[in-house]
Amino acid sequence: MSSGPPSRHFYLIAIGGTAMTPLAGLLCEKGETVLGSDLLPLYPPMSDRLAALGLTVLPGFRAENLPSGVDRVVVGNLAGKDNPELVEALARGLRVTSMPETLREEILPGRHPVVIAGTHGKTTTTAFTAWLLASAGRAPGYLIGGEPRNFPSPSVLGTGAAFVIEGDEYSTSYADKGPKFLHYAPRTLVLTSVEFDHADLYADLDAVKDAFRKGVALVPEDGLIVAAAGDRNIDDVLAGAGARVVRYGLEDASADVAAWNVVRHGDGASFDVVVKGAEPFRAEIALSGLHNVANALAAVAAARPFGLTNEELARGLATFSGVKRRQEERGTAGGITVIDDFAHHPTAVRTTLDGLRHRYPGRRLVAVFEPRSITAGRAEFREPYRDALALADVVAIARPFHEERLSRPGGPGSLDVPALIGELEARGLEAVTGDSADALVAALAPRLREGDVVLVMSSGSFGGIHDKLLEAVAVTQAI
Repeated sequence: MSSGPPSRHFYLIAIGGTAMTPLAGLLCEKGETVLGSDLLPLYPPMSDRLAALGLTVLPGFRAENLPSGVDRVVVGNLAGKDNPELVEALARGLRVTSMPETLREEILPGRHPVVIAGTHGKTTTTAFTAWLLASAGRAPGYLIGGEPRNFPSPSVLGTGAAFVIEGDEYSTSYADKGPKFLHYAPRTLVLTSVEFDHADLYADLDAVKDAFRKGVALVPEDGLIVAAAGDRNIDDVLAGAGARVVRYGLEDASADVAAWNVVRHGDGASFDVVVKGAEPFRAEIALSGLHNVANALAAVAAARPFGLTNEELARGLATFSGVKRRQEERGTAGGITVIDDFAHHPTAVRTTLDGLRHRYPGRRLVAVFEPRSITAGRAEFREPYRDALALADVVAIARPFHEERLSRPGGPGSLDVPALIGELEARGLEAVTGDSADALVAALAPRLREGDVVLVMSSGSFGGIHDKLLEAVAVTQAI
């Protein structure tokens, strides 16, 4: 706790969000008094985080929850304009701000915001960058939208110059549908990728590009933009950049920061990091997949200007442990390993499967996929999903989570899972579908055999399918 003036009282509506809970932690660390509400029950990890902070979470959302003496109400983007607590706060004339606005006003002044943005890889790259700085003794602050394995929590104030933030392109609040990253005043901006996503917010790819263009325009002339090389969408977004641009890429002679002589192995990869105008060095990471080599390069390019030496960078890269729900082993039963991953976009599905092919060579790869988000369940992604999932040996696909909404008249149409199953079978894969997690487990469990690697991909909880698969396999093996 910091000393100084009396603490202020912050009330967080939807406090259990993946960014709201870390913000609560930052405010508590700053010495403020925090209270909040959410739909109960909350589940780990956020429930555990809030309990560790000693915070009371009121059952939301009720006007009478809002206590007297509140200095500021922070509203999560899941709360609509008719949220009873928000309506009550506005009626009382209380100051209401969003999570990103609060972060900028309360945490970022006097810091160097390092904002990690892009369609893919944000969480891992944010954690990677923060760890490179922390392991080198630079004491960064950070806010990560996931559970980093190298840190005890997803957020900390830090005492160093840098504050590393995951720059989400999703909407800020009920009153501001612009991306969160526009509030973070980036001095360093990382762009990992630009693709069409968040179809409930962006009409098309051009709208996505426009959002990132606005982010690029925020970086001052003496700032830095770190961007993936070889991405035409990023090229478009960078066209009007006023800051210095550093590009990174794999075995790309045009890149300012490149990985050469990449050797992939079961536990990760090793490669030469070649920075133009500097001595190269050999690096090792304990994450599989070429996308994680790219994430490592982005982190190097963002962290290096803070004075890190090659030795410090190499040590940080080698000791980074990743983020939960990114190729996370959930357990093994009967010789069958179940892995959890957040992949839900076709590009992420493809790169994750490719990474696991090298992590578990010679083993049969089973892909279990839930098209959970509005974007993931769209009809237009059938062909990209087909090509991505074809990297597996066996595929199980759930019914799109928002199938009814997507299939409404005038809507974009829902992913035709039976047709997708047929196309995968035509390519020689075993493929099944089901209307629920239980139905998928029932269809899949008899097909599994010792040595299989089961990759479960979803942006949600997927009905607890990970544990259900492990239990079903254990029962089958016991019979």
